Amino acid sequence: MDRFQEMQVFVRIAERRSFSLAAEDLQIPRATVTNLIKRMEKRLGARLLERTTRQVRLTHDGEAYYQRCVRLLADLEEADGAFLNTAPKGLLRVNAQGTLAKYFVMPGLPGFLERYPDIVLHLGEDDRLVDMVREGVDCVLRAGALQDSSLVGRQIALMPQVTVASPAYLARFGTPASLDALQGHRAVDYLSSATGRSMPLDFMVDGRRVLVRPASVISVTGAELYTGAALAGLGLAQVPRYRVERELAAGHLRIVLPHTPPAPMPVSVLYPQNRQVSARVRVFTQWLADVFATAFDQTMPVR
Repeated sequence: MDRFQEMQVFVRIAERRSFSLAAEDLQIPRATVTNLIKRMEKRLGARLLERTTRQVRLTHDGEAYYQRCVRLLADLEEADGAFLNTAPKGLLRVNAQGTLAKYFVMPGLPGFLERYPDIVLHLGEDDRLVDMVREGVDCVLRAGALQDSSLVGRQIALMPQVTVASPAYLARFGTPASLDALQGHRAVDYLSSATGRSMPLDFMVDGRRVLVRPASVISVTGAELYTGAALAGLGLAQVPRYRVERELAAGHLRIVLPHTPPAPMPVSVLYPQNRQVSARVRVFTQWLADVFATAFDQTMPVR
């Protein structure tokens, strides 16, 4: 095994904090991984990893070596791609919010994988904050404002949102004609996965954002539960319009305060700050940007 491959193994162990998980990811025997690290440490004359029965951690020397390995591997992959003009290949681990995956990612995946047949995609579904380095995730697809300052990425869409309520709710509490009329109304509280706190309703009034916190009798942590609570008549909710198009068409939900809609919700592809973006992540991000541009008839600038 050459030094390039050794670095790949070392980086995967450092990120997964496990010899076994690294071996599984790279599809090589656990014993091979263990012996490789022993040889590396002997050759370098430094201990790179602290092993305990529960976890693996980088030493001070290991952290410095890890940072250099990440840069070297990224540069080598970039150079190979530029001179060999090869298509991206290898395992791509992606984590996406469930509704985004269902409505936008899954329908177009056959075309993406046909275009890049050497990419093997591992797609996970989550609304929670993901420890991307520790869990071995290359990028995440998320809707909403960026909460984790350790992540960077590219905004690929702005999703129009609406304020909705069920006919039963409006029959009981009335249809508000203005923000002042929201006194006495109820909202379904959506709890942030980042802070655990409920998120207020927001409205765009003459180009500025106005936050309102009506009373609530229920709080939820998932997108499907949030829409379900609105359908059940438990309060006002604010959701991306695409998610409730069928319910609006069927009359199960109605839009309220249409002249002061919520601010559009950003959609972004995120990845760790200290990791060079691989060719696999770049092509997947561009593909997602194209998917959302088609869905919302908008093109986000490349950043």
